[in-house]
Amino acid sequence: MTYAQPDSRPKAGAARKRLRLAVVVLSVLALVFTGLAWRSIDSIRNNLATASGLGLGGSEDGAIDILMVGTDSRTDAHGNPLSQHELDSLRAGEEEANNTDTIILIRVPTDGSSATAISIPRDSYVDVPGIGKSKINAAYGATKAEEKQQLLDSGESERAAEDESTKAGREALVKSVAGLTGITVDHYAEVGLLGFVLLTDAVGGVDVCLNSAVDEPLSGAHFQEGEQTLQGSDALSFVRQRHDLPRGDLDRIVRQQVFMASLVNKVLSARTLSDPAKLGQLSGAVERSVVLDENWDIVDFATQLQNLSGGEVQFRTIPVQDLAATTDYGESIVKVDSKEVEKFVATLVGDGADSESSTTDDSESSTTTDGPDVDESSITVDVENAGDIGGLATDVSQALVDLGYRKGEVGNYAGASAVSETTVYGHSADDDEAAAVAAALGDVATDSDPTLRSGTVRVVLASDYDGPGTATSTGSTGSSSSETSTSSGSSSSGSSTGGSDGTSGTATPVPAGPPITAATGARCVN
Repeated sequence: MTYAQPDSRPKAGAARKRLRLAVVVLSVLALVFTGLAWRSIDSIRNNLATASGLGLGGSEDGAIDILMVGTDSRTDAHGNPLSQHELDSLRAGEEEANNTDTIILIRVPTDGSSATAISIPRDSYVDVPGIGKSKINAAYGATKAEEKQQLLDSGESERAAEDESTKAGREALVKSVAGLTGITVDHYAEVGLLGFVLLTDAVGGVDVCLNSAVDEPLSGAHFQEGEQTLQGSDALSFVRQRHDLPRGDLDRIVRQQVFMASLVNKVLSARTLSDPAKLGQLSGAVERSVVLDENWDIVDFATQLQNLSGGEVQFRTIPVQDLAATTDYGESIVKVDSKEVEKFVATLVGDGADSESSTTDDSESSTTTDGPDVDESSITVDVENAGDIGGLATDVSQALVDLGYRKGEVGNYAGASAVSETTVYGHSADDDEAAAVAAALGDVATDSDPTLRSGTVRVVLASDYDGPGTATSTGSTGSSSSETSTSSGSSSSGSSTGGSDGTSGTATPVPAGPPITAATGARCVN
């Protein structure tokens, strides 16, 4: 082994620090928000796959805005086909589509003090340039397919048509996201399925936690209940599953976010940053799987994030007007309101991004207020409807699930006495869990019920309730006429009917939930 001479150590130390800053950068950028480390600074620029001509930047709004997308590509970042062994590890089938099923807008204030990753549901129904109304995950693929066919018909070679149509697809997605969020995208990052597997394996697996066991063959998701560490292929199944989940793609987004938060926490730990073997493995993984826009100096950007820690990395999801909307031809979509989304996204810089007590923008989409600091995922909430609005308990239960609470029993109130005031019951009079739920529902009354087990809260809804889950709070027009036949709903169920703009007669709104940060341990999810 050759040791550095004493007079070279300060330079080596400085280079090592910059390399570790780069680890932090791609902790915020890649699909798995993992790390980036190279043996030399020059290789950062020399070995990364790049994309050009995407119409990025041009506006200053107090933040650097990065569009990160996950694709189901069966090639690496440089267009090389994957081996059969690598394809088998993806558990994604043989048929490739060019959809971008993971779409995340990352907002980093210009002072580098924080980073907020905002997930956009894949079925969000938006305006796509050149196509019109479409699911946002098709913006890339549909544009690419149309452009490629035109180029081939005009006599372009397969390679040239592939390159030009890929650029057109990326640009269409950038414009679609900008149109939805009101944000000018400054930089672009893309990660394929292989990258997810390689990057997860490079850090030795990621810790997750499930509320219940999973056995879902379509994604290959077979997991036990509780905390566990997942390696590459299993981790990919964990974040790709959306069938058999109560809220379909929204539950999948939550899985992705808690996974990414756990991985960021692990990458930023001293055990990862100080392990040369892991850094080398991360380097090779990123080289094969990450594409960045060509005008992005990742090293300069890294220096802005040198003080970033797990607590300043947050994960959010845009507010949804209707989770189970359909078009007039029966396609299941997620209805979003661009003005509502724009207002929400605009708050996530500076004070807006740092405020964990704000679960939505300041519109009327939620009445959530501050409550005790509790772990929502450890609290089971039973909801009973004692009022005269059919389906209210189901809607309120879902609103609480969206805020991170565990779903308990849902039904009509069966007590002998009339209920005139909405009340949240906890095990004791000073129960923090009941106080937190009461605050989440709009600061309603609390009371004690010694028969309740610790960790369980009961909500009894009266006719006075107007908090989350009601038409007043979220724009919902209600659901079924009773509580016994309702379901939690998923984006694939499409229970509502609507027109070509995705307007449904019975909406299933989902306000923006509370942030998930990278400072905490594994959070239990559906």
